[in-house]
Amino acid sequence: MELAAIRRRTRPQALKEQGGPPSRDADGMAVAAFVLGLLGLLVMNIVLGPIAIVLSALSLLYGTKRRGRALLGLALGVADLAVLLGLVLADHTVSWGLGG
Repeated sequence: MELAAIRRRTRPQALKEQGGPPSRDADGMAVAAFVLGLLGLLVMNIVLGPIAIVLSALSLLYGTKRRGRALLGLALGVADLAVLLGLVLADHTVSWGLGG
């Protein structure tokens, strides 16, 4: 099979036409990215931040109807990693707590 034919088949529009992830799944990914990004600001930001970034990128790639929520999930995922970086630079450790 030609490389160009493979590339044409794997584009997001081609995936939609071939029965790829429907818009409902992309909307679900956008909501999940938002919730995980928001939750990641409080706990487990080293895990939830990257997951929120990936889910929001995928939902935007597949053309979600909830574009604003996907962009918020992306921003919150990046904020999770920024908070983690700030805490690592302040304490020189990956773990952190609320108590003194």
